[in-house]
Amino acid sequence: MPNPSVTDIFFDLDHTLWDFDRNSMLAFQRVFKKHNIDMDVKHFVKIYEPINFEYWKRFREDRVTKEELRRGRLTDTFNSFKMSMPLELIDLMAETYIVELPVDNHLFDGTEEILAYLAERYVLHIITNGFHTVQHLKLKNSGIAPYFETVTTSEEVGLKKPHPVIFQKALEKAAVQPSVSLMVGDTFEADILGAEAIGMHTLFYNYRNEVVPQGYRAIHRLPEIKKHL
Repeated sequence: MPNPSVTDIFFDLDHTLWDFDRNSMLAFQRVFKKHNIDMDVKHFVKIYEPINFEYWKRFREDRVTKEELRRGRLTDTFNSFKMSMPLELIDLMAETYIVELPVDNHLFDGTEEILAYLAERYVLHIITNGFHTVQHLKLKNSGIAPYFETVTTSEEVGLKKPHPVIFQKALEKAAVQPSVSLMVGDTFEADILGAEAIGMHTLFYNYRNEVVPQGYRAIHRLPEIKKHL
């Protein structure tokens, strides 16, 4: 039965529904091929992923610009391999990566099933810190766009999660109160603490098996959402 205290569910996109790491790996394979980068992609991505995660944290905190994020995460990764790449090539690779990233659209296991289940019972929305055009392409190309009544991106709002304004704008767009809204996301600081701060219910998608502070609800697989609603 639907939870009477929740009418609307807001999802993060990357690393929550859309399998960013898997799709990113495939995108980098094409980037390396196009730009004749002779190195093992899997080895590169293993180093790149935590660097990218840290750059996104800095981006959320307005410590780097979009350009610095796109350049820095590549430059720092290549530097880890003691490979110095010209800035012109870094920029070309960064642009190719953005183009290639929405081409593959693998979702986490159970994504479509749980969205179909929830859409019959709740109104669904997206709140994402990703770039506006790219995020809409991901939703469209993966086939899950029709499940969502509204999509709110940090680029359109001008502020990123966990800033309260992006959540407030998303709630305004959805015409719903925080007290009947649930946020589901994989980044504890941005998704969970940000949503909690404005009075939303929260559910942490803890697929990385992080240590969760006491008192917070968490799931490890998307179908487990049913247990909390």
